[in-house]
Amino acid sequence: MEKNLTGQTAIITGGARGIGLGIARELSARGCRVALWDLSFASFNAATAGFAPALLQTVNVADLADVQKTYGESVKALGPIDIFINNAGINGPVVDAWEYPVDAWDKVIAVNLTGVFYCTRTVVPDMRARKSGRIVNIASMAGKEGNPGICAYAAAKGGLIAFTKGIARELAGSGVFVNAVAPALTETELFAQMTPEHIKTMSSKIPMGRCVQIDDVARMVAWIASPDCSFTTGFTFDVSGGRAVY
Repeated sequence: MEKNLTGQTAIITGGARGIGLGIARELSARGCRVALWDLSFASFNAATAGFAPALLQTVNVADLADVQKTYGESVKALGPIDIFINNAGINGPVVDAWEYPVDAWDKVIAVNLTGVFYCTRTVVPDMRARKSGRIVNIASMAGKEGNPGICAYAAAKGGLIAFTKGIARELAGSGVFVNAVAPALTETELFAQMTPEHIKTMSSKIPMGRCVQIDDVARMVAWIASPDCSFTTGFTFDVSGGRAVY
């Protein structure tokens, strides 16, 4: 594997498991030092992770003061952050919009959208000062299509795609690139939060006939975060097995 990220340092939010952990493993394999941020590391298994994180930090991305404090600790321990992956997210319940619990709506928006704003707002000044940086936001096909039953998740991911476009244009020419990835239904432990009917409905929409694998997302993110992605910003890359063609 090409070591095209040697000498760089990355932070991945929601990095203790699932897509975040897969991204961290891929970046590490390409030579990057990786710090993992998560609300809890109870599910993190260092023996099976496949790499050695440079730092594990407990943080609530929906709390600006906590984000700022944790970022300061990251920089103090590791030096400048070259890559920031906004991956932390929650699904929320599968419920029709008119019955969707208000507290669940608030929590999904807070983690999946406001948390990305807090993290990006915190890291961008240093990247602008160095005229270099890569931010990758993990969105979803739900943000493009507006999937039924998960209105809060779809709204947050749709907002994330728009946020990616807006801030990328603000930063164009600064040396800081901001892009997003929109996976279709991805096989992770979050399947446990979904009904079998929801999984069947969503997977049936993928023309290639299988769910997205974590490595599919991780490899796309690794390219976007690398110097090889040199003239694309504000774009959302689909990882959908052909779903996005219709």
